[in-house]
Amino acid sequence: MKTDVIVLGAGVVGISAAIHLARRGKSIVLVDRRGPAEETSYGNAGLIQREGVFPYGFPHDFGALFRYALNNTIDAHYHLSAIPGIIPFLARYWWHSGFRQHQSIAHLYAPLIENSITEHADLIAASGAEDLIRKDGWMKVFRTEKERDSAYADAERLSANFGVRHQKLTTEDIRRAEPHIRAELTGGLRWTDPWSIRDPQSLLKRYLAYFQSLGGELKSGDAATIEHVLEGEGWRVATPEGPLEGKDVVVALGPWADTVTRKLGYRFPLAVKRGYHMHYGTEEGAQLNNWVLDAERGYFLAPMLRGIRLTTGAEFARRDTRKTPVQLRRAEKVAREFFPLAERRDEEPWMGARPCTPDMMPIIGKAPRHAGLWFAFGHAHHGMTLGPVTGRVLAEKMLGERTLINIGPYRPERFIA
Repeated sequence: MKTDVIVLGAGVVGISAAIHLARRGKSIVLVDRRGPAEETSYGNAGLIQREGVFPYGFPHDFGALFRYALNNTIDAHYHLSAIPGIIPFLARYWWHSGFRQHQSIAHLYAPLIENSITEHADLIAASGAEDLIRKDGWMKVFRTEKERDSAYADAERLSANFGVRHQKLTTEDIRRAEPHIRAELTGGLRWTDPWSIRDPQSLLKRYLAYFQSLGGELKSGDAATIEHVLEGEGWRVATPEGPLEGKDVVVALGPWADTVTRKLGYRFPLAVKRGYHMHYGTEEGAQLNNWVLDAERGYFLAPMLRGIRLTTGAEFARRDTRKTPVQLRRAEKVAREFFPLAERRDEEPWMGARPCTPDMMPIIGKAPRHAGLWFAFGHAHHGMTLGPVTGRVLAEKMLGERTLINIGPYRPERFIA
């Protein structure tokens, strides 16, 4: 079987790239070893984070570093056995998280974030998925005045420099919005621009159906079988129906991108931050109305279709090692005191891995040493947010069009000597 483009990975980035290429008249086959959005794109907090101009950095203050070193927090956890292997990555990540470097990165990252809502809106409308979307932002709430005031100051700077809108919330505002929250709070902050998703996998299945309506196909296959057919002639991937060949191939495999890139001789400094979630019922009469971050405790509650989804922070571990949902257990204990959660609704905690680069920006563009090979991965915590805009600019670049934004800052060459 032959096609114009093979897209490896049926998460949000891969599906979005496939849609934008199919819209431009290309025949596209989307290949994944599992079903659509069953990996990292499945288990996020369900936010399109227009406010997320600053990618998540590594703390530099001694107090936070000491707290994380104790390895007993909800927002961060590590496997001691994994640390030696990721020290080079962490050192570069820490350096890029310095104040000046982080400020510079934010200005390079902002064009992606600024187009996140409009590009999702395009696909939401095209796929008829409006019923899965909320457009009233999300809340973070504070237990101490110090944390509240610091967050208010950061929000003011973000609004002034990047035009992101917010509202400051009093304790009475929070009580009116969320009467069933039990914690003693000093105030809150609502980011008003972001959208939220009632079920991320359902949204991506709508996007997939739209892609298929454009003539695209989804096939099972193993990205690790990729072969360069002949110099300049294209690529081949094994599928259960036989070999699939395409002139171009897009690697949108998230944390598994190295199964292809390493085979082809690229050594990107890609690491993972693992995360967990669980869905819960609520005690009789209790309702969570907003997506809510308990800022000082480091967990998130989201009112999804399947129940209240509790998501944890980052776990630094080897990508494929066994689950260790200690953060979820810690978070659940605190969350039950914060809000009247009831029964667990999942048989076991879900775990996923976020693909991260040391400069916190994704890798988007043409492979420097191979014709017809394109990269789109490394979106860390913002894969769901940035999938559609990434898919658009990659398709534009592949077809020689003027790209919506300058994608030079995300070029693969920045990591290749």
